[in-house]
Amino acid sequence: MKKLILIILSVFLSVNFIYGQEKTKKEMKPALLVIDVQNAFVPMMDQSDKDRAFQMINGAIWVFENFKLPIIRIYHQDDKWGPATDSEGFKFDSIIKFSNEYPIIIKHYGDGFNKTDLDKVLKEKGINTVFLCGLSATGCVLATFIGANNHDYKAFMVKDALLSPNSDYTNVIESIMNTVDLETMMFMFEYIK
Repeated sequence: MKKLILIILSVFLSVNFIYGQEKTKKEMKPALLVIDVQNAFVPMMDQSDKDRAFQMINGAIWVFENFKLPIIRIYHQDDKWGPATDSEGFKFDSIIKFSNEYPIIIKHYGDGFNKTDLDKVLKEKGINTVFLCGLSATGCVLATFIGANNHDYKAFMVKDALLSPNSDYTNVIESIMNTVDLETMMFMFEYIK
């Protein structure tokens, strides 16, 4: 009986401690990260992903533009195998519609935070939440998602705005990670001051 009373008391005190603390609400300050949708890499992606993802990436850009929220373009480059920064392969696919005013981050690793100024750029803008789209869902987008969490950002992947070499893999990533659709994003952004 004593043991039961001690367990109940322990649970009560734990719950009271956790929920009794005053919670401070943070205002969401989001940015969109458009990752590696470059001419050199797009041909390697599953065609069924391309058809849907390009439309949804442009949709995500449109949502962020309409809410006047930051968009950052992230490009991959490797000195050993390219693409060279002055090549056609380095450029984003022409289907992706964006302003040349958006900041550019050039990365040399899968994670867009690894040895780049991405964290600095986001902090300068007061960003605490990132939405990721692009390619590859199983590579650089996933690595950057993990990097965002490691840098204390809340991270979401944009549903149907991801590509990978195998659409089955893209579907797995979307089902196990934090993904949000465009309608949910718009709802979330309506409450930003």
